[in-house]
Amino acid sequence: MKNQFVLSDAQLADIANDLAAKISTGLQKDGTEIKCLPTYIHPKKDGIKGEATVFDLGGTNFRVAGISVTDKSTITGLAEKDITEMKKEGFTKEDLFKSQAAVLNDVKVTPKTAIGYCFSYPAKSLPDGDAELVQWTKGVSIDKMEGKPIGQPLLDFLNGTTDKAFTGIKVVNDTITSLFAGLLNPGYDAYIGLIVGTGTNMASFFPSDYIPKISDMKNWSGETPVNLESGNFFPPHLTEMDNVVDAGSNNAGHHRFEKAVSGMYLGEVFRATFPGETFDPNLSAVDLTRMINNPTDHKPEHVEVAFQIYERSAKLVAASIAGLVKSLRSTNKSLATVQVLAEGSLFWSKIKPGKPAYAEIVSQYVASTLNVLGVTGVKVTISQMENANLIGAAMAVLS
Repeated sequence: MKNQFVLSDAQLADIANDLAAKISTGLQKDGTEIKCLPTYIHPKKDGIKGEATVFDLGGTNFRVAGISVTDKSTITGLAEKDITEMKKEGFTKEDLFKSQAAVLNDVKVTPKTAIGYCFSYPAKSLPDGDAELVQWTKGVSIDKMEGKPIGQPLLDFLNGTTDKAFTGIKVVNDTITSLFAGLLNPGYDAYIGLIVGTGTNMASFFPSDYIPKISDMKNWSGETPVNLESGNFFPPHLTEMDNVVDAGSNNAGHHRFEKAVSGMYLGEVFRATFPGETFDPNLSAVDLTRMINNPTDHKPEHVEVAFQIYERSAKLVAASIAGLVKSLRSTNKSLATVQVLAEGSLFWSKIKPGKPAYAEIVSQYVASTLNVLGVTGVKVTISQMENANLIGAAMAVLS
């Protein structure tokens, strides 16, 4: 069966170059395809100590944790809830706050602490450490929240309805928290935070001098954490199946990269490949990996296409990392070592021996794509850290 999802080395280089060019544009001005949203927090690289309460709102779950940071980070309490109810029509801001407060009541957190809020949706960082929701993604569309601060209304609600007396809140994107957590592995020339799960995104640090659009930020200098919102990247070399998935989505024309890469959409890409057949409408990346791992339970062509889509997703992620590394090298000609702290169930998924796992495909094609780009002498290390989101959010609020 012909592989409709194959990507050559030259095509992967095209994708990397396209992203690098769009990152450059996004650093210069607002409202571009790659948003390059700056975060106005300088994370401490050492000496962080204290107690924090951490919220983590992802694509399907909401977590609350107490974090104690001394020479190491310790989770002193943790509660979690499936929060897919967010996607229901008519779900309101007040409903969201009440759901979050209910989870808070299930865990012991230290009163009079500040909240580090890991918020996994496109948001514009504000100078006071809060953030403004740019747009809902991942099937969520709660009314009256876009274009408004995320943290302060939640803080006011919690301090008005609980006895915790929180002292403040800082809102950071999940990719930024992964970026911050990666700093606990010292010694690299550059750091990247990467998410490949329900959605996908990347973040890194850029010298502030390379971000013209923040030139009017007085008293802000050094390195700026930048949330790329790379899920909105529209790469070359997508397929007709990707166009079908995009046309049937609730945000057609946006998040084309995410729709070709992330766990939420890979099942839809698969279904679009077999338009004459009936599949579970909730088919996801997890189901595709099950097909790959249990080939005798499925049609051979289904198993083959499931792996093709899985492999292409990993190659697209590799090309995007290579594009970001090229951008970082342009700001630092001596860049030689890069750490990517990767988060997300799809990225760390395993498949049976005989086929490379997702992370292995990414690692292989990052190296080969950088070689095609002529970005030589750079070693990219991909790392994993348990509870990186929670630790990174605590680092943000305690810095």
